[in-house]
Amino acid sequence: MRVTGFAVALLTVFSFDTAAAQKGPSKPAAGLAGTWQLEKGKVNTDGPKTVVIRPDSSASWGKETVRWRLKSDQIMIALGGEWEIYKLKLKGDRMTLSGGDLTDPITLRRTGPPTPRPDSIPVPADPDT
Repeated sequence: MRVTGFAVALLTVFSFDTAAAQKGPSKPAAGLAGTWQLEKGKVNTDGPKTVVIRPDSSASWGKETVRWRLKSDQIMIALGGEWEIYKLKLKGDRMTLSGGDLTDPITLRRTGPPTPRPDSIPVPADPDT
């Protein structure tokens, strides 16, 4: 499922491994880890309202689990074997995403730590490998 716009939205991302995703000028992956609630913006009706981002490069909403990665000021989400790229602004416990399949920016608020990914649900494959 996509957040037609929100990843479709949230969070998986390119052809880096998790360690690579944490390097460079982007914010560390640990800074994104948490449970996030949609605060502002519109997503399609089947889009996620709550997203869990984990430091293992997985993210979940509803029954969907995706892979995410950071690159500079972007978050990339692997969904359906392709990457969707969003511009990312992170300030404290607020994250704003724009671009990609989103027609308008959305803002999420961190409401707590991430829940663990069940062992029975693997981190999805990297589309670039």
